[in-house]
Amino acid sequence: MSKKRFIMLFSFIMVIGVAVFLFLQPDKEQTQPVPSDPSEQETEEEATVEKPEEEESLIQTVRERMVGVFTFLQNDTHITAIGDSLTQGVGDEFDNGGYVGILEDQLEAGNVRVTIDNFGVRGNRTDHLLERLEEKPEINESLEEADIVLITIGANDIMQITKDNFMNLTEEPFINEREPYSERLTNILEHMTEIQPEARIYLLGIFNPFEMYFGEIEELDRIVTQWNNTSLQVTNQFEQARFIPMQDIFQHTNGDVFAEDNFHPNHSGYQLMADRVITYLQNDIQEAQN
Repeated sequence: MSKKRFIMLFSFIMVIGVAVFLFLQPDKEQTQPVPSDPSEQETEEEATVEKPEEEESLIQTVRERMVGVFTFLQNDTHITAIGDSLTQGVGDEFDNGGYVGILEDQLEAGNVRVTIDNFGVRGNRTDHLLERLEEKPEINESLEEADIVLITIGANDIMQITKDNFMNLTEEPFINEREPYSERLTNILEHMTEIQPEARIYLLGIFNPFEMYFGEIEELDRIVTQWNNTSLQVTNQFEQARFIPMQDIFQHTNGDVFAEDNFHPNHSGYQLMADRVITYLQNDIQEAQN
């Protein structure tokens, strides 16, 4: 593909992305954790949505795997989930907290005592997360008690580059900003491991939300791949950290896995994410037993 065509197509695609990015910017006054109990987020105007049988079947699969995973762990398990809108669960039409809410549901269904603190805030970038770790004592208090830490971060860093270079968009700024991103991510993990050196930390990778519609544009997928490789390199520096790939999570799905904004996952999409997380938890526990 010629550079000119790439710029034109990529600029068109990112018009959509920037619109979503700007619309979903975090409320500067919103710094409290998002309640994981969906009843705390419901309003009188919201209608109850019944889950189809296919989703119930998938939930049952997730439930069985979750119970098996956490049977090995202590009954009182503390999970700290932190990051951006994917942690907050934006796009989940059931207002169930996204993949974090699904994990919590399956643990409770298996009578596993677990505490999940959800500190997801839509629009968060790595610089935002660093500031929150430094300024919000409730986050650090949760980390001190954590057995498992789940992180989604990085997608909004990419969107910020798009916004800053919108009128002259090429691959170069995405390449140049990978090193600063790596430094910020390293600082985040250093902070967490200093507070709780025993917790297992899982960083979920970035997926390309435009792949379904513009999969032929290789540059888009290459940018996401490069940033995921950077995330993997950073997590490999920490013994207790693992990288969970998500770039392929929606590539071979037949059903609708995105919300109405065509950017965030819907409940079905979050179920796929939860199932991937469960697989990595399960593998780690099996390795520990051997």
